[in-house]
Amino acid sequence: MTTALDRLHPALVHHLVNTLGWRELRPLQQEAIEPVLAGKDVVLLAPTAGGKTEAATFPLLSAMEQHNWQGLSVLYICPLRALLNNLQPRLASYAAWLGRTVELWHGDVGAGPRSRILREPPDILLTTPESLEGMLVSSKVDARQLFANVRAVVVDEVHAFAGDDRGWHLLAVLERLARLAGAPLQRIGLSATVGNPDELLRWLQGSQHGRARVVVAPAAGVAAEVDVTVDHVGSIVNAAKVISLLHQGEKRLVFVDSRRRAEELGAALRARDVTTFISHSSLSSDERRRSEQAFADARDCVIVATSTLELGIDVGDLDRVIQIDAPRSVASFLQRLGRTGRRSGSTRNCLFLCLEPDAVLVAAGLLERWAAGWVEPIVPPVAPRHIAAQQILALALQEHTIGTKTWREWWGDLPLFDDDAQKLLEHLLSEGYLERDGAMAFIGPEAERKFGRRYFSDLLAVFSAPPEFTVLAGRSEIGRVGDDVLMTDDQDGPRVLLLAGRAWQVGHIDWKRRRCYVEPTDLPGQAKWGSGSGGLSFDLTQAQRAVLLGAEPSDVTFTQRAQAALNELREEHSRHVADDGLVFFRAAGNLHWWTWAGTAANRTLHASLPTLVDARQRIGDRSIRLHPDATAKEVSQALSKVGDLSPPPTNESAIRGLKFAAALPPDLAHRTIAERLGDHVSATAVLEQPRKFYVDAQ
Repeated sequence: MTTALDRLHPALVHHLVNTLGWRELRPLQQEAIEPVLAGKDVVLLAPTAGGKTEAATFPLLSAMEQHNWQGLSVLYICPLRALLNNLQPRLASYAAWLGRTVELWHGDVGAGPRSRILREPPDILLTTPESLEGMLVSSKVDARQLFANVRAVVVDEVHAFAGDDRGWHLLAVLERLARLAGAPLQRIGLSATVGNPDELLRWLQGSQHGRARVVVAPAAGVAAEVDVTVDHVGSIVNAAKVISLLHQGEKRLVFVDSRRRAEELGAALRARDVTTFISHSSLSSDERRRSEQAFADARDCVIVATSTLELGIDVGDLDRVIQIDAPRSVASFLQRLGRTGRRSGSTRNCLFLCLEPDAVLVAAGLLERWAAGWVEPIVPPVAPRHIAAQQILALALQEHTIGTKTWREWWGDLPLFDDDAQKLLEHLLSEGYLERDGAMAFIGPEAERKFGRRYFSDLLAVFSAPPEFTVLAGRSEIGRVGDDVLMTDDQDGPRVLLLAGRAWQVGHIDWKRRRCYVEPTDLPGQAKWGSGSGGLSFDLTQAQRAVLLGAEPSDVTFTQRAQAALNELREEHSRHVADDGLVFFRAAGNLHWWTWAGTAANRTLHASLPTLVDARQRIGDRSIRLHPDATAKEVSQALSKVGDLSPPPTNESAIRGLKFAAALPPDLAHRTIAERLGDHVSATAVLEQPRKFYVDAQ
């Protein structure tokens, strides 16, 4: 402790000891001091509640004093506004020990606080990537002046960014910011456990390959006791019954896979007189904040949430985590499990309540991988050409004009732009998204038409959100619902919505302004939103196969109901798995290839074997349906002749779901979607497996 503290500013050390009463720093916090103070790019790796925020902040505050940083010198970037709101008071108190300031800037921050920030920039600014880019392009912000002194960027939950397009967007914005600041920015990523932290850090560095970097991931001490149980309950109503009867008097956080399910479970719990709160993305920010604060302050209660509460938002000291069915990754499970066991003497715990027998197998496969110590590698999405198009237009907004020969200099060799970058630029020019003026280009009329509403806010949001109606009870915003739940005509009696765990009778619908006015009711309500499930990965589906073949995840308890469901599934799939190869099974006039490869790999295999597969099928995680009359010899010959694997087919609906696809040439848009739908590596692994052919004797 003494050696580590010697590197920090004395005033900071004084407050750590006397204000916080800390007797020692955690291992991560000790090991982070040297590399952060040395200006290295760092990924700090620890489970939820592992002290990552302090591990980054304390040495950065010390560096501010040691090097006399003035003005806005540190950006702290989070994926969620709620997480920023949650962090601001804590970081502000730390900074105040040294006479430094911390402020918030995101979509919920009003004009007054923003004006104050521009007049008197804080030392640390908490923001999102979208708000950061909004500042870069705003005519009200002198970005060159505001960001001139930025020295370091902290990216919280960096694994959440890296796994989707927001990560590419973030890296591209940071490259532009570094150019305005006139120097490379120290990059510090905070992450939960991931399978490839070195690759994650190299990705976070963007074009700054020459900078020193280090992953800080202290070896775990004595493992905390873990209690993981899987149960099969059969329905949401039964899940509510189990939750209401178990662990009474305790604070329970229940994770579900969709907004609809959150509403249904919340209503079922309230019907059993359980104090219940709801949190999901379609609730208003005020409604979520009220729920999360009320839950944090209560004891005998339940909060039902989607992944909105998976990240590090503080909802108080939890007793239990309950999972309806299974999350989609081991990393997600670790985040949720890490919500518990924070009190001395308590255990980390998670109870899986599976609604269908098949969900027991999905949970068992995920837990088999977890028990083996495996965590998914974080792989950034391939072919982010649509983000490249967005960045070119955003740069044109920021700089007013860009050089048609020099625009790429803003991003160095960031792998956002591939060999088609010049073709992309020419398309933007030819279609009127950009207008050419000699060797320069500026925003054109088509960009104004497509993205120009509300000061180009559509251009600065990386994801497309389906159109939704704002639901209002009087003047209070409850949340948002999709068109489909309001447009159904096959309904007897009044239309009743289920939102925030309560039923609301629809009164007036303002179709033009997309507003729905409601009043509370005791009638049963309906919750409905679109879903976008992308299927499971190769590794998790292979784990299900291993479970069917007899693998048992260690340190996991299966209730009698769950074990019975798993035994039935093993019997049901007994002819679909084999120890010594992948099974081709013919039964009831159908021939299935049981690949257990995950949806993306199966899409690639389906596209690469047009003469062998049944074209009219929905591709799933576990099997592919072949032509029913194909013989074993014909199948073997067809598989042996597969050369280059083909990309999955695309359609216009998939293209419309890709934000900024309109700014791409049609062929590049289709290629982008196809490359993202498939999994060539896993498909190749499947083709190399031995094969077993079975015919049902019945």
